[in-house]
Amino acid sequence: MEIFHNTFAVRRTTAAFVCCAAAVVLFFALSLFFGTVDIPAAGVCDALLGRSVNEAWSFIVVHSRLVQAMTATLCGAALSAAGLMLQTCFANPLADTSILGVNAGASLGVALAFFLLGGGFVGGGFSLAGFSLVLVAAFAGAAVVLMLLTAFAAVLRSSLMLLIAGIMVSYVASAVISLLSSFATAEGVHSYVFWGMGNFGGVSLEMLPAFAVVIIVALAAALSMVKPLNAMLLGDDYAANLGVSVRGVRLRMLAVTGVLGATVTAFCGPVAFIGLAVPHVARFMAGTADHRVLMPLTVMCGAAVALACGFVCNLPAGNVFIPLNAVTSLWGVPVIMYVLFSARGRSRLT
Repeated sequence: MEIFHNTFAVRRTTAAFVCCAAAVVLFFALSLFFGTVDIPAAGVCDALLGRSVNEAWSFIVVHSRLVQAMTATLCGAALSAAGLMLQTCFANPLADTSILGVNAGASLGVALAFFLLGGGFVGGGFSLAGFSLVLVAAFAGAAVVLMLLTAFAAVLRSSLMLLIAGIMVSYVASAVISLLSSFATAEGVHSYVFWGMGNFGGVSLEMLPAFAVVIIVALAAALSMVKPLNAMLLGDDYAANLGVSVRGVRLRMLAVTGVLGATVTAFCGPVAFIGLAVPHVARFMAGTADHRVLMPLTVMCGAAVALACGFVCNLPAGNVFIPLNAVTSLWGVPVIMYVLFSARGRSRLT
C-alpha cells in the first residue's frame, strides 16, 4: 500500500511539473504570435531570427512581445515564490508581498513622485523624469518599508506580531497616499492610477538583463531556503528544536521577498493575486507541502499564470486597454474563495 501511495505521489508530481512546463511554453509562444497588431507567423519567426525585412514587425516582436513575455515569466515566478515563503513563514494562507507593506511602500514612493514632484525631479546636477523617476521612487519606498520590517523583526519574536506590523505599515502608507491625492492634480492622479493597474510592458530590452539578474539571484536564494521552510511548517518552536535559527530565517525571508516584491512592483506596478493564489494552486497540483517540490513547482506555475494573464491583456480589443490587475483578479479571486471555503469545510469536519 505504501509503495502504491509513493508511486502515485511521484506520478502526480511529475504530471504537475509537465503541465506547468507545457503551459509556460504554450503561453510564451502565444504571447509572441498574437497581439494587438496582426503579424503573420512567418513574420514573427523572421523577426526572432533577425532576418525580418519589416522593421516595424521586428520592433514589435523583439522589443515588445518578446520582452513582455520574458518579463511576465520572471514576474510570475518572483511573486509566486515570495507568496509561498510568506505563507509558510507566517503560517497564513492569505499572506503575500502586499500584506507586508512592500507594495504599499513602493506605491507611496510613486505617489510622492507623481503628486509632489509632478513626474519630474531636478537637483544635485541630475534630473529624473517619467519611468526613471517612477522606478527610483518605487525602489526607494519599498526599501524604506523593508528596512522598517527588518528593524521590527529584530525586536519582535512572534511572526504574528511582525505580520501585524506589516499590515499597519500598509495602512499608514495607504492613508498618506489618500491625503496626497486630495491635493494632487488630475494628471498626477491619472498617472498614478494607470501605474497601479499593473503592466508587464514596463521593462525595456535594455533594462531586461538587469531585471532578470536581480530576479534570478533572488529566486536562487529562495530555492536555497527550502529545508528551513519545511521545518517551519511544524511551527517556530519545533523548528528551533531542530536547530533552525527562526529569527535568521525570518530575516533572510524578509530580504528575499522584499527584493522580489520591490523589483516587480517598481518595474510593473503592484500586480495583484499572483503571489497570493498561485501557491495554493501549486499545493493542489502537487498534493504535498514539501518545499523541495513545492517551491520549483510554484515558480513554474506562477510563470504560466502571469504569461496567460499578459496574453489576455494583449489580445486585440480595438482601442480598449485591458488592465493587468483586472485579469489577475478575475483569476485569483475564485482561487482564494475556494481556499477559504475548503478551510471552512475542513474545520467543520474536525
